[in-house]
Amino acid sequence: MNPKENLAKLELQLPDVSSPGGSYESVNVRKDIAYIAIQFPILNEKYKYQGRLGNEISTQQGYKAMELCALNVLAQIDKKIGFENIVGLNHIDAYFQSGADWDDSPIVVNGASDLFVKVLEEKGKHSRAIFGVEKLPRNFSVGLTASFTVEMK
Repeated sequence: MNPKENLAKLELQLPDVSSPGGSYESVNVRKDIAYIAIQFPILNEKYKYQGRLGNEISTQQGYKAMELCALNVLAQIDKKIGFENIVGLNHIDAYFQSGADWDDSPIVVNGASDLFVKVLEEKGKHSRAIFGVEKLPRNFSVGLTASFTVEMK
């Protein structure tokens, strides 16, 4: 597995790591589990994909928004832990805000799930939960948290 080569094959680059928006750590390691704080569709400090899925944001745009959240998770891993220390992705929690009649959240969350498997291969397989919420910070359409098993070398 070479995540950086896989990203290059996908013609993707890791964004700059964003700073926490409050009093917390963006990556918290406890024993052999790394918890990644919620990542939003931010590209190099620029807010993207703001609005409600099904209203201002299409399902396809939501897929891309969730993919960007996953890229931000990977950027945090790369900077704070190192891909070489990843045993595997355990679980993701995906959050979204949508219009009343929109119901394509699994398709949107596949934006993250697909990317993790393409970049991390076997180590990217995971379980997930999806939560519709009334409001996300800065009116982001989606957000993503993740946990990884790590083995620090």
